Amino acid sequence: MLLRSAMTGLLAASLFQPVLAGNAETYEPEAEHVNDNVYAIIGPTDARTYENHGMNANYGVIATDEGVILIDAGPGAFSGPYIERAVAEVSDQPVRWVVNIGVQDHRWLGNDYFQQQGAEVIAFEKTVESQKEFADQHMEGRLPDALEDRFEGTQPGYAKRVLEGDTASITLGGTEIELSLTDAHFPGDAMAYLPAADVVFTGDLVYVDRMLGIHPWSNPQNGLEAFARLEAIDPAHVVPGHGRVSDMERARRDSGDYYDFLVNTVGEAARNFEAMSDVLDANEDVERFKHLEHYDSWHRTNMNRTFILFEGM
Repeated sequence: MLLRSAMTGLLAASLFQPVLAGNAETYEPEAEHVNDNVYAIIGPTDARTYENHGMNANYGVIATDEGVILIDAGPGAFSGPYIERAVAEVSDQPVRWVVNIGVQDHRWLGNDYFQQQGAEVIAFEKTVESQKEFADQHMEGRLPDALEDRFEGTQPGYAKRVLEGDTASITLGGTEIELSLTDAHFPGDAMAYLPAADVVFTGDLVYVDRMLGIHPWSNPQNGLEAFARLEAIDPAHVVPGHGRVSDMERARRDSGDYYDFLVNTVGEAARNFEAMSDVLDANEDVERFKHLEHYDSWHRTNMNRTFILFEGM
C-alpha cells in the first residue's frame, strides 16, 4: 500500500473540509483505519438527508498494491467523488474493484459512477437479481426525495462479474475476501470477511448503536442463522452496516440478541397462534434494547412484521 505524504494529506484535508449547505453542515466522509490495510467509511446513523448525500451507511476501503477495493459503492453519482477523496487519503491507487454486499439503495446506486471511472463491480448473482428487482423503487423512493438535485446523474449499474452460489472467495493484491450471502435485511445481501486482517464487513446484517430495521422483504430468521455463521468466524473487528466499528460482543448485544428476540419470542408466539396485539403490547418495552437509536420508531414495526412472517409459515 502506498500512503500519501503527511504534507499531501494536510493539503487535501484543508481543501476538503465540510462546507455549509444552508444552516446544516455537509457530510465529508473519511476512511477510518480498522486493521492492516483495511479502512471503513462510517456514515451518520440518522436518515438520508441532502446534507449527508444519502450516505447514512458504512462502506469499506481496502488498499492493495494492485488497486483499491470498495465494499459497496454509495448512493449515487454525487457521492462518488466524496468516496474517492476519502480513498485518496489512504492510498495513491485507483479504485479497481467495487464489491457489492448490499441491495439497499445507498449501497449500490453508486456502481455506475465507479464503472465510468474504470472499476469492476463484483456481486453475487442473487445480489444483482435483487438490485434489479428493487431498482425502480429505489430510483423513485426516499433517496431521490432526500437528495433532490444531488440525485441527478445517478442510474442503476450492475456487476459485470457475477458470482454463483452462496459463498465465494476473491483476491486482489494478495488480499483475500471471503463472501457469503446473508439474505437478512434484503434478499441478496451478503457479508465480506478478510481473514488476514480478521475484519468482517457485515453489511446490513449487523447494526450497532441503532436498531436494525425489518422491512416487508426482510427475514429475521435468515438474520439469526447468518449471525450464527458470523459468530463461528468470530472476527476481531466488525464493521457493521450502520454504527461504529465494533467487536463481536457489541454486535451480539445490538443485533444478534435482537434477532434471537424476534425469532424466538415474537416468532414463536406467532407459531403458537397467540394474539398479535397481546404479543406486541407485552414486548413493547424491552429494556435491553432501549439504548439503540430509533428504538421508539422501529421496535414495534419490527415485531409486527416478524409476527406476520412467522404467522404465515
